[in-house]
Amino acid sequence: MSGLFHMGLDVGSTTVKLVITNKSGIIVYKDYRRHNAETLKHTTELLQLAFEQLGNLPVTVMVTGSAGLSISDWLEISHIQEVIACNQAIEKFIPHTDVAIELGGEDAKITFFDGGLDQRMNGICAGGTGAFIDQMATLLGTDASGLNELAKQSAIVYPVAARWSFCQN
Repeated sequence: MSGLFHMGLDVGSTTVKLVITNKSGIIVYKDYRRHNAETLKHTTELLQLAFEQLGNLPVTVMVTGSAGLSISDWLEISHIQEVIACNQAIEKFIPHTDVAIELGGEDAKITFFDGGLDQRMNGICAGGTGAFIDQMATLLGTDASGLNELAKQSAIVYPVAARWSFCQN
């Protein structure tokens, strides 16, 4: 492999993700795992595995995610706020998008692109976020993909008022 590559490292509240693309934007490497609050350990492992697979490549690097700021300080590389990173990716790869919803481990963000940029984020409620979905899957003895399969088998759709059912103080 030759040329300049681009690495994105997302260290969130529950997982760490790494993607490396070539100069054309084609993914040449990707990995994803839960970090179980051991962000440094699992980030190091992902970086080592990428190096073992691809060798010593010239890369640009950006780090994002709720736990990414400390990782970017540790690695002495740039950090980009995750909503900004998401918006930039959407504008580049799917520019005709009207609305984007991002479910993080502890929060949910929605961005409206049509008619000017408008962003909203949930408050203290974790209902509907990745951690909540993961916890419900665990209680049902499955994973997020398994929840999807269970939903396909359902015969009744129950209305759930997320604000009142999950977020009431």
